[in-house]
Amino acid sequence: MSVEPGSPPDRVSVTVDDRTVEVPSGTGLVEAAQAAGIEIPVFCYEPRLGPPVGACRMCLVEIEGMPKLQAGCTLSAQDGMVVRTARTSPKAAEGQEATLEFILVNHPLDCPVCDKGGECPLQDLTFRYGPGATRMTFSKLTFDKPVPISPLIALDRERCILCYRCTRFSEEVAEDGQLIARNRGAATEIATFEDEPYRAPFSGNVIELCPVGALTSTLYRFEGRPWDIQNVPSVCTGCAVGCNVSVTVREGKVRRILSRNHPEIDRGWLCDKGRFTYPHLRAEDRITVPLRRGPKGLAEISWDEALDTAEELLRGAGSAIVTALSGAETNELAYALARLLRGGIGAHSAVLPEATSDALDAFRLPLSGIAEAELVVVVGDDPVVERAPIVELWIREARRRGAEIVTCSPAGTVPSSPGAAAEVCARLGEAGDPLGSRLRAAERAILVWSGPGGGGGARIAELAHALGLEGKPACGAFHLPATPNGRGVALAWSISAESEESNPEPIGLLVVSGDDAAANPGVRALAEQAERVIVVTMFPELAAGWADLVLPATGMHEREGTSLNLEGRVQRLRRAAPPPCPDELAWISKLGARFGVEISPYAAVLFDELAASLFGGLTLEDVGLHAPLPARAAYEPPAPPTTPAPEPIVSPADDHFVGQLRLHRYRPLFSGPDVDRVAELRFQRPAAEVELSAADAERRGIASGDQVSVRSNGTSVELVARVNRRLVEGVARVAEEHARDLHASVEIVRI
Repeated sequence: MSVEPGSPPDRVSVTVDDRTVEVPSGTGLVEAAQAAGIEIPVFCYEPRLGPPVGACRMCLVEIEGMPKLQAGCTLSAQDGMVVRTARTSPKAAEGQEATLEFILVNHPLDCPVCDKGGECPLQDLTFRYGPGATRMTFSKLTFDKPVPISPLIALDRERCILCYRCTRFSEEVAEDGQLIARNRGAATEIATFEDEPYRAPFSGNVIELCPVGALTSTLYRFEGRPWDIQNVPSVCTGCAVGCNVSVTVREGKVRRILSRNHPEIDRGWLCDKGRFTYPHLRAEDRITVPLRRGPKGLAEISWDEALDTAEELLRGAGSAIVTALSGAETNELAYALARLLRGGIGAHSAVLPEATSDALDAFRLPLSGIAEAELVVVVGDDPVVERAPIVELWIREARRRGAEIVTCSPAGTVPSSPGAAAEVCARLGEAGDPLGSRLRAAERAILVWSGPGGGGGARIAELAHALGLEGKPACGAFHLPATPNGRGVALAWSISAESEESNPEPIGLLVVSGDDAAANPGVRALAEQAERVIVVTMFPELAAGWADLVLPATGMHEREGTSLNLEGRVQRLRRAAPPPCPDELAWISKLGARFGVEISPYAAVLFDELAASLFGGLTLEDVGLHAPLPARAAYEPPAPPTTPAPEPIVSPADDHFVGQLRLHRYRPLFSGPDVDRVAELRFQRPAAEVELSAADAERRGIASGDQVSVRSNGTSVELVARVNRRLVEGVARVAEEHARDLHASVEIVRI
């Protein structure tokens, strides 16, 4: 390849429609044309799906020196290349018109009723490049429609143009292999493998990828049209990743969630939990007015009565108040609660959602850096996809690019006992450990902690420091918290007052913030000890039996504020729809005034106060639509762990002995009150089953599919056994919702 004098060797010069641009060597021709301000229309081409396939032929261009039209998406820019698109080449224009005419031969003319109408690339490109009239007089092909490929997704085969975006996503990105193209030639059609429902955590992305109305959301069908909706940019707080989303609103209600590509965080992908749980905002059992316990149980009261009751309970408890935070609060909400309870009343005790650590700031890296890694080591009990789904997609991309992925977990490539993640980190940091030595030598190494307990952020930071990763800009370490904003909540709580934390005995008043905190068994245990309880929640079932006062909460798409994601990136939530109850900041502000504490009811004002102390004077304008990642900080050693790791329970090797197993609880991605209230999403919930290792199952005479009784401390649960040949011996793995009454060790007996 020739290089023009004076041009850097890694750049090439390309002329598109008489416009010459310089682009990096290897740039695709579609991107090179974009750099010149010229569109090469595409259907099948999508850079996030991997190498182009040239299936639709919409991108036909004329290349100087080549006798035939070429599929532009399959070409890379070459130095000196001269390209003509349909704008300047009659030959290319004729080819694109013929392509569209062929696509439209059997495509139904149902734009007025198609949910893609007004947002459809096929419509747009037909107007710009297609024929003005049809030559076809025969009947179009018709199929049964819509075909439910899952409770969430409907397929209209008449509209499909066989661009293969959906099947490529399933195969190349999500790697679930459930969406396929079957048959050949004109009989080719999109289907699910063996016609099973498309049950995968990222299935909803195919709806956005589809360039026509072939794949549509069953939740959004016939709910709105582009001219009567508004799209509000916001952030998903379903987990700690903080995917950027666009919230579609019609008539004041959330109707749809779309991705809003932040290339460093999510690359435009969403998990199904973040995409499809919004209907829970309109659940029939949602609390919209305060409830107070009386002789006949909880009864509705006015907001004035609620504030009077809250004031009475707070004054009566004095400083003997414990606050249980869920980790789903915005930074501003946590700060406002702390100002009220710590600054105004003098309460000193809080139950924070999980341990956090600032030490990870020394190893800060965008999530997109995982894809560039040469070695990724995941430590912890829980699968990454259950805690931070998009991180799993980044890890899969790293594997496709040749990275080595090592998982140290009860079912990982390097088996370890539940609760042993801190021990694994300590071992990897020792000189002479083979895997640790490879991490030290790697220039692009990534560490991930995915599991509860052990102060995960601190432990993974200690390991990264021992391996010397802070001096390598392409290396990083991540802690995957169980809560969306656990670290932000802890920081906001900590700066509200100078007083030290203390644990009152007895607890005069327990204040529970959020649904996750209300559903936490540990918080419920505290409620049994407390004399009085105030709960802020969306649904009554979580606190109906033990709350004295219930105040309605808002959902993530009904709030203004900011959140701190697992990278340490401050992102902004925008209120998309008005909540059916007052915002928490409004009544906290009024309650604060009764105690002589001035608390603004506006999130923007509270953010300015927070930013001055926590975020270096960051402004909401600095955060913008695509929040930047702060620079790395100097490493500061975290505090040592305060609780030892649990001792493993291992089944003896004697085949005649059947002992107890360590119960490994995990919180599935598809769980919680939001999932429970979306009927179409319930099929994604984990089955009522218990996973056993092959050796443990054989000792007990158990096979996959057997009904078993899981017993623990006088209680038992009937579940279905599933043999997991990668699971370490001595462990029984059960989803949290099926293991609520079980204790640390269990016995399993075939029924």
